[in-house]
Amino acid sequence: MARWSSSAEIVEPIAGWAMAITPAGSAATPGELADNLEWFAAAVPGTAVGALAADGRWSFDKPVPLHDNDVWCRASIQGQGCEILRFDGLATLAEVWLDNERILVSDNMFLAHAVEATLSGAHTLTIAFRANAARASASRPRPRWRSAMIAGDGLRHLRTTLLGHMPGWCPPVDVVGPWRPISRIRRTCDLHIRLVDLRAEPIGEGGVVRISLDLAGDLQGSPAVLVCAGAESPLRRASSGRLEGELHLANVDPWMPNGYGAQPLYSVRARIGETVLDLGRVGFRAIAVDSGPDRKGFGLVVNGRPVFCRGACWTPLDVLMLNASPEALRDALTQLRDAGFTMLRISGVTVYETDAFYAFCDELGLLVWQDFMFANLDYPVADAAFAAGVAEEARQFLLRTQASPCLAVLCGGSEIAQQAAMLGYPPEAWSGPLTGEILPAAVAALRPDVPYVEGSPWGGDLPFAANEGVTHYYGVGAYRRPLEDARRAHVRFASECLAFANVPEPVTLDRHLPVPAVHDPRWKARTPRDVGAAWDFEDVRDHYLGLLFGVDPARLRTEDPERFLALSRATTAEVMEATFAEWRRPGSPTRGGLVWFLRDLWPGAGWGVIDATGEPKSAFWALKRAFRPVQLTMTDEGVNGLTLHLANDTPRPVEAVLSFSCLREGATPVARGERLVLLPPGSGQTLGSAALLGSFFDVTYAYRFGPPAHDVCVATLADAATGRVLADAFHFPQGRGATRVPVALSVQVDRDREGWSLLVAADRFAQSVHVIDEAFCPDENWFHLPPGRDKRIRLTPRSAGDATPAGRVAAVNAVASFPYRTA
Repeated sequence: MARWSSSAEIVEPIAGWAMAITPAGSAATPGELADNLEWFAAAVPGTAVGALAADGRWSFDKPVPLHDNDVWCRASIQGQGCEILRFDGLATLAEVWLDNERILVSDNMFLAHAVEATLSGAHTLTIAFRANAARASASRPRPRWRSAMIAGDGLRHLRTTLLGHMPGWCPPVDVVGPWRPISRIRRTCDLHIRLVDLRAEPIGEGGVVRISLDLAGDLQGSPAVLVCAGAESPLRRASSGRLEGELHLANVDPWMPNGYGAQPLYSVRARIGETVLDLGRVGFRAIAVDSGPDRKGFGLVVNGRPVFCRGACWTPLDVLMLNASPEALRDALTQLRDAGFTMLRISGVTVYETDAFYAFCDELGLLVWQDFMFANLDYPVADAAFAAGVAEEARQFLLRTQASPCLAVLCGGSEIAQQAAMLGYPPEAWSGPLTGEILPAAVAALRPDVPYVEGSPWGGDLPFAANEGVTHYYGVGAYRRPLEDARRAHVRFASECLAFANVPEPVTLDRHLPVPAVHDPRWKARTPRDVGAAWDFEDVRDHYLGLLFGVDPARLRTEDPERFLALSRATTAEVMEATFAEWRRPGSPTRGGLVWFLRDLWPGAGWGVIDATGEPKSAFWALKRAFRPVQLTMTDEGVNGLTLHLANDTPRPVEAVLSFSCLREGATPVARGERLVLLPPGSGQTLGSAALLGSFFDVTYAYRFGPPAHDVCVATLADAATGRVLADAFHFPQGRGATRVPVALSVQVDRDREGWSLLVAADRFAQSVHVIDEAFCPDENWFHLPPGRDKRIRLTPRSAGDATPAGRVAAVNAVASFPYRTA
């Protein structure tokens, strides 16, 4: 419910839960449950599907529907005296009994509840999760529109996740059960927190912390102080049970997003007599929206620095349990930090994340675009009870994340206005009290430091227009526009973009989906599609495969399935890297792009750039290159040649050598040039290829004075002092092509104090080089390698043990792959 704690409170999770499933309505109370009912162990926090899967009773291939049944959970507790029973989330229609007394009824899975209970020995805590189906199908006023994406318009009346209700891309997971922690709280004194309002604001070189504490218990005569960053300030009594105060700090370090600076966090405490209240951590950052000179843009400015928001839409790490351990969350988020991500979006079709998620994003500098959990549907806010529940849901979420500097955008929901507009409704139907009044009022009261957007997408003559406000951009992608559309569409901020059926690596397919790619029904069942469309996202990927490599995807899939998969992986990587090259160039109007989405919900060729097992796909490695804080990209400007774009997002100046060359047959330089460049902090530069070469050369093969003289252009940005490659970029004036040539790769296996690594080199340009190793994951993959450059690839074991590297390195333009193993 909140990230604050008190030394006067002992919080203990309730363990030892068992679960059972009964026909809907067969038992009204725990006393009516059959004596021979079959109970099985259940982890809390968790879901019924997760418990069934752990018990071997549920799988993606044989899902068990639950929404037509009642699910029961029970646990034994012992104690004496008054305690607080805390339920952080019950999905979704829940009744809670202590022995035979009903103590709680909840109809919103996103609400937390605290119930006082008097214990006198041994007790049984029982929860009945009632069937959603009857409530969802109950007769109610008709919605203004129906969503083709969501299975069941009755869901608009239920405050539950849409996961499991979107058959085009989500596995059939019925979310039922105690999906958030259940705890008991014992107090050692009467003084305890009812509510905390905590704000932190940077002011010049310093900052101010403001606090309002609503407390229960006797405060008479107790000295109270606010403590932060080694300083303290007295708290004043504003009213009975309320303390207020502020602490001015002369010097604090600002909190900046990943790649733009450091992320210092400061602990805040209050001392009231002998009781210490831990109020969490704050970061000092100011965030604003820059709409540009024409007032049509959308970009974030953090502590005065414009930020290019690059990242993806977050998906739960475990769609069955809807909970991930803190260790798993930290590992997943650290991987994104290290890959140059600056932002994650939590979409309204998923769930609010745990406190640990936001705390780790605070630590790692990952901005969070947070949708409230509404999407696509016409929600019944005219119902006073529904509206009140929504307001409380927003209030609780904002309170528990109130101190988080990572929260960068708060958004009314996903594709609500878009749904109405695409169905032909007029502009007055695109908004309403939910996103126009209730949610922004909650934000204004509790997080006025965070910009609010009514919806994703939002802005323009149509709410999904790419050239104004926030868009879901699928011109490159679902709508199969040419790669140039990424510039032509004049995208301002893409809160969703670039969805493809991204093919997992062989290690995942061999272990979790060992079926013929594309042809097998199990493969197709896990391929995303828009419900009702005559195509799926493999058709989209195949379109770009043909465009980039000049082959017939259907024929290639039939005649050489392994090469088809390799070129499919290369395709989505190339398209994503090329799109972000357009968006990150100086002069681009685009201020952010978030890929749909981060991690697959089940193994298969899903939208995720990371598969369901946590294995990065080719698209992830492309994004890691595209998201480098010190970046070099190239764009084809036709008769104007190639333009090289440099960016330095970091707070430090960069002195580097920029080199450029054109290679014939991937090996022989036919033109080259270089210069020393200085990139000040937070700067960008643009240079033409002619300026580097010093004379005319048809680098883009636009003039066509005779046959082409080269087939690849290579640009490299290297640190001037050390020679370390900071970034590189490549251009193919004749297209990438599918022809294979006798590229020779040398692969050397090394081991040092940091672990295993590969040293890879090529005798000529090697395209989309990738490592295939069942036991080890590389730290870079699906990259281009020019001749004359060694590349060291660190290897991380996928599991504990004494395995040694043994695999192969391949390139999509190479005739053969090259095996390696330890001596």
